[in-house]
Amino acid sequence: MFVLITYDVETQTKEGRRRLRLVAKECENYGHRVQNSVFECVLPEATFVVLRARIKDIIDVESDNVRFYFLGRSWPKRIEHIGRETALDVTGVLMV
Repeated sequence: MFVLITYDVETQTKEGRRRLRLVAKECENYGHRVQNSVFECVLPEATFVVLRARIKDIIDVESDNVRFYFLGRSWPKRIEHIGRETALDVTGVLMV
């Protein structure tokens, strides 16, 4: 499944900045950052369930916001881009 993850974490406090870093790090483990608080992830459903649970454990539900957009099987046809290309081919090979 292709999931677009966006988040807005309160950063007025030291703890909020810590949560922001933890959410970003968790998303980096599963996807590719395309903007500051936006990640594209291609994941099996079971992996997504794990990621969602980890993020839920990190955030403060009273002050933070995380949204998951599911783009379905025809996601390549639903993405349009204008401007400098910053995204990788998420279906391609990634060598580390």
